[in-house]
Amino acid sequence: MTINGKAYVVGAYEHPTRKAPDKSVAQLHAESARGTLLDAGLTKEDIDGYFCATDAPGLGPLSMVDYMGLKVRHVDSTETGGSSYVVHVAHAAQAIAMGKCNVALITLAGRPRSEGSSGTQARNYGAAAPDVAFEFPYGMATANGYAMVARRHMYEFGTTSEQLAWIKVAASQHAQYNEHAILRNVVTVEDVMESPMIADPLRRLDCCVVSDGGGALIVARPEIAKQLKRPLVKILGAGEAPKNQNGGKVDLTTCAAALSGPAAFAEAGVKPSEIQYASIYDSFTITVLMQLEDLGFCKKGEGGKFVADGNLISGSGKLPFNTDGGGLCNNHPANRGGMTKVIEAVRQLRGEAHPKVQVPNCTLALAQGMGGNLGSRHASGTLIMERQ
Repeated sequence: MTINGKAYVVGAYEHPTRKAPDKSVAQLHAESARGTLLDAGLTKEDIDGYFCATDAPGLGPLSMVDYMGLKVRHVDSTETGGSSYVVHVAHAAQAIAMGKCNVALITLAGRPRSEGSSGTQARNYGAAAPDVAFEFPYGMATANGYAMVARRHMYEFGTTSEQLAWIKVAASQHAQYNEHAILRNVVTVEDVMESPMIADPLRRLDCCVVSDGGGALIVARPEIAKQLKRPLVKILGAGEAPKNQNGGKVDLTTCAAALSGPAAFAEAGVKPSEIQYASIYDSFTITVLMQLEDLGFCKKGEGGKFVADGNLISGSGKLPFNTDGGGLCNNHPANRGGMTKVIEAVRQLRGEAHPKVQVPNCTLALAQGMGGNLGSRHASGTLIMERQ
């Protein structure tokens, strides 16, 4: 079922905290929900659909619906890591199109900073996962998985660490205007290159920040959206796809965005060259480079030159990205930064981004999420939205 024009994003809210030792995850979810309801001009009584991933405590949507006192007739707890909340927007639009709900609330929250999480720790995705017995003993961590991809990209296409550094430079150019960003200092390529090595070839400034926080969105039927006093942000198209190790036939230079991107563009009826703003998942600089290529913003192997030419910087580049500073500088709550990617894309389409980074007359935006580990199994979610 196509979702083009069947639903609108009517509420968007990013929790301002970046460290919350005195708050529970459930509380952060609820505070984010309240923020997006106020933004949309709705009440919790208007909500009849609820969406969250496994960052929600307890039994996910069952626990959170009870905690927040919601009365809903549809829930969704899809879990695809960092792409989850991009996928949830698409699933909410599908549910609305099928008549399962009229107004869908989507919330995210986490406390990884307060809990001491980092990308240098080996990740055990659960004892029941079929790969754990083979992979976990060797210490696969987030950082070294992405570093492996970066090194292979360098080998295949001649990509350099200096080129990757330009992605951090662009993010920092934008983060300086975000009062909530963890890293607000503008950095240079030299700054990135001189930062400590984390997992060769990725340095500290190639990595995203670790933060607490949360966010929330509301997706509604067109008739409801048009009654609210908010700019209309129409959902045009979406795509989602997993990518795994294919029985050992591993391709480290292509990510799942090569599958989700074309699906989203086809449903939306637009081309990559028409996108005016892009929120690109940025757990690491190499994550951005891979997605830019696989979404079709540049040819495979030419991502290094594309970013080094300054194309990601608002005001001068061809494709302004992550104008809130993104995961590289602003925040990365619950290791599911896809939520903030949608929020900033909505801000751009509403004309509500910071004036220094607002894309003039922005009418077409893309939000891209990536979840899992780029070096093994992962998933991608692509969402295209339009200001009507």
